[in-house]
Amino acid sequence: MKKYTVFFSFSLLFACSTKSQETNFKEIFSLDKKHTEVSGMILHEPTQKLWMLQDKGNPSELYVYSIDGTFENTVAVNNQENTDWEDLSQDTNGNIYIGNFGNNDNKRKDLRILKVDAAGSLKSNSVTASQETNFYYEDQTEFPPKKSNLLYDCEAFVATNDTFYLFTKNRSKGFDGTFYVYKVPNKPGNFKAEKIASLETCDKYKSCAITGAALNKNGNEIALLTHDKVLLIPFVSDASFKQENITIKELGHNSQKEAITFKSDKELFMADESEKGKKGGKVFVLDLN
Repeated sequence: MKKYTVFFSFSLLFACSTKSQETNFKEIFSLDKKHTEVSGMILHEPTQKLWMLQDKGNPSELYVYSIDGTFENTVAVNNQENTDWEDLSQDTNGNIYIGNFGNNDNKRKDLRILKVDAAGSLKSNSVTASQETNFYYEDQTEFPPKKSNLLYDCEAFVATNDTFYLFTKNRSKGFDGTFYVYKVPNKPGNFKAEKIASLETCDKYKSCAITGAALNKNGNEIALLTHDKVLLIPFVSDASFKQENITIKELGHNSQKEAITFKSDKELFMADESEKGKKGGKVFVLDLN
């Protein structure tokens, strides 16, 4: 009797050694009905409150929630226009940073990051931006570029005490999952955003375009958000941004998620926008254990 050996080939879901894992993910509360387009969120360390913002077309305001979902305050940012606010971050001193760099058409020349000291402003109705960091992408030469090269939108960044790291959103025709990582000094002035990495997710836009970012309290892990995934990158330095360092957490839930922040080293909060005719405007928690 002849014996036959059968070989099976398995295709990887993501190329370039990217790892994928299952996750624990659940809804925890609904946002106020007025907050339908939340695009950035932090768990603010000094106040232990969730601070949020909304994107283009909304007022220049920050919104404060307790971690159990109680809406507590609206804080106006007096001296700034919401051209297209897309993300929030913070440094170890409790300063809050607003990413005014939404660039859907890839033709803006007024990209900036705003700094506000909100640590003592929870009971106030307004704050003033104390720093503006203006920047441009070092490799963008056309405004806008060709439709096959729309790589200069941004909805995600993290702040350290001396550097901002930006993660672009690919809007190119023929989306292939490519996104860039840039760095900009955390100080006032006008700067060139230096490209330090080119990475990939997958070739499905609604699953793999980068929409938010967060840095954990210890400063050693970055989480990137898409509509149905979280990408985790251990962070030490600029050299950390390598394809083989990415671990993917599948959420098993696809919606317009645009805001993410660490609750702890092992938990993440995230929020989605309300889509017309669909559910949304929710806050979720992801258990990384």
